[in-house]
Amino acid sequence: MPTWNSRGLRGSTLEELVNLTNELYTEKNLALMQKIPTPITPVKIDSESGQIKLAYFEKDSTVDYIGVVQGVPVCFDAKECATDTFPLRNIHEHQIHFMRQFEKQRGISFLLVMFTARNEFYYLRLCELETYLARAEQGHAKNFKYEELNPAYFIKSQSGAPIHYLKGLQLDLQERED
Repeated sequence: MPTWNSRGLRGSTLEELVNLTNELYTEKNLALMQKIPTPITPVKIDSESGQIKLAYFEKDSTVDYIGVVQGVPVCFDAKECATDTFPLRNIHEHQIHFMRQFEKQRGISFLLVMFTARNEFYYLRLCELETYLARAEQGHAKNFKYEELNPAYFIKSQSGAPIHYLKGLQLDLQERED
């Protein structure tokens, strides 16, 4: 079983920004998104602070967020990348499987990728991820690079939303209709 440790807090800045964005979307009746907690079983708890020092994941998580945007079912995972090269190993097979299944039910699945060194955000469509995964299966690099990404899907802060990912979703939906 995987063990919980501080590495799980790597995405906390990104998570805070996404949570703020989701709160704004809820206030404006644009979307209703929920953070999906990863179920853990505490093994060792500090008796003084009550903090969990060691825990095991009870099961594989799905994605970080799930909800609905103006009647459209949406799920996504938020990932951080410190360099301009994103390793595909950062996306777990069970997450990819869930996103594929979600899209089979007419939902929209994507990743929000934060390139921390650039302080930039990218809306990675599942179909684009599938291209990188297929390429890796054919023996090519098991990653994708910042330079390869579609400039139209980079996300800016807008209308008070730190990560206005609804712009990426809107573009994604338009491309699916064409």
